[in-house]
Amino acid sequence: MRTHRIAGAVLATALLTGTVMAPAALAAPPATASAVAQSAVPFTAATATRTADGGHTLSWASPGGSVTVTAVTSPDATTGTALGTAPGAGSLTVAPGTLPEAGRWYFRLVPDNGSPLVVADRSLGLASARNFRDIGGYRTTDGHWVRPGLVYRSNKLSGLTDADQQRLVSQKLTLDVDLRNAQERHDDPDRLPAGVRYQVADVVSLAHGIRFHDSALMTLAEAIAAGLFSGSSDLGQSIGYPFMVNFVGADHAFHDLVTAVASNTSGATVFHCSAGKDRTGWGTAVLLTLLGVPRATVEADFLASNQYTGDPKAVELSWLRAAYAEVDQIYGDFDTYVREGLKLDAATVAALRAKLLTD
Repeated sequence: MRTHRIAGAVLATALLTGTVMAPAALAAPPATASAVAQSAVPFTAATATRTADGGHTLSWASPGGSVTVTAVTSPDATTGTALGTAPGAGSLTVAPGTLPEAGRWYFRLVPDNGSPLVVADRSLGLASARNFRDIGGYRTTDGHWVRPGLVYRSNKLSGLTDADQQRLVSQKLTLDVDLRNAQERHDDPDRLPAGVRYQVADVVSLAHGIRFHDSALMTLAEAIAAGLFSGSSDLGQSIGYPFMVNFVGADHAFHDLVTAVASNTSGATVFHCSAGKDRTGWGTAVLLTLLGVPRATVEADFLASNQYTGDPKAVELSWLRAAYAEVDQIYGDFDTYVREGLKLDAATVAALRAKLLTD
């Protein structure tokens, strides 16, 4: 694919500095009815939500007759605190005080026929990083589930308290991938627990030159027009998202992110930018799409930043869709973007899926 070089750092700086961006990857094939029916994990829906008073509300749907629920402090644990048995499609309320304080509670749902499923509230409740949340717990189009407790997305980690750091230690965090630019990293360096490896994947880095896959001026004009047409509240973001796909430097950053997640076999990974919603939002969309999570679910996860940040206008769906549209325009489809843009090989994608998806 032809790569255009833009002469002059002024244009590149205007396009890239201060904007946050994102793309997606090798999507799993659509599920067939027989594939879903034969899934080892029979649940078609399941959620766990921590209530304001410290309790939990669980709900699920499965074709089985009953589901037994156990609270565990690790997603890999098989024994814990028995909470009861309910119908195959049902719910259960865990009253405040039922469970002692823990770094995080997971809930093991065991059906009367089929493999168990582990769910948890997405947020770790970090006061200093409100948008720190699990990308696991989503169902794919082919009936698998993304495992919780392995990959987290977040806003900046420069303000982590000692208590928050200890909570991350309890969740076996071993790798932190920072998507921010050099100035952001200098002004607000991450404050991490001892033993957590730190890796930079700068989305707007010029280390690989000022290069674009398609005409930067055309992308700029189209992004502005699309932003105006959609009524975007922030044209900077409307412009930034397509450039996360068009800018060659961003390809390297998202390649490094996916590779880091796939290859971290010693514990959990967190990746983040400053607000945890734009560069991190696109990075999450890439990971979830690679795993085969439906687009509607990816969009819902993206919009959840409005809830976690406390800002109802933190992100707009048109921004994310602009990145996907840029993928289609430049590459034709997401799989080609993964291969030719992000240059992720089949082995890396297979390792990612093997690590993060239920059997």
